[in-house]
Amino acid sequence: MYAVFEDGSRQYRVSEGDFVTLDYRDVAEGTRLEFNRVLLYQNGDDTRIGQPLVEGLRIVAEVVDHPSTKLVIQKFRRRKNYRRLKGHRQWYTKVQVRYILLPGQETPAAPPPTPPAEAPSGQAPPAPASSPAPGQP
Repeated sequence: MYAVFEDGSRQYRVSEGDFVTLDYRDVAEGTRLEFNRVLLYQNGDDTRIGQPLVEGLRIVAEVVDHPSTKLVIQKFRRRKNYRRLKGHRQWYTKVQVRYILLPGQETPAAPPPTPPAEAPSGQAPPAPASSPAPGQP
């Protein structure tokens, strides 16, 4: 199963679980993004081609990271004492596709967070390891 969606004048072919690098968006990591501009959907024999979009189809993704790459532009002319160095850093937003939802489908609810394991009743929690004082073995 895969889908093709459009974001920022670019098209991306994705399946559930894929990682995609998009243009930078100022959102926190762990935020869910929803892409509604789906151009094509295919799952086995079920192929839906948009005219220009497939109505109701959505792609839900979660922001994983904000990586960046640095590009260095260096100019040099020999024997002329001419050296120029300029850099440019481009930021991106890396997302992981969680769901490809058909029309009428809802996003599955996130599982509730598990509480941290507690010490059995009647026992004190283990003491943190400490280093000896300076000058003592």
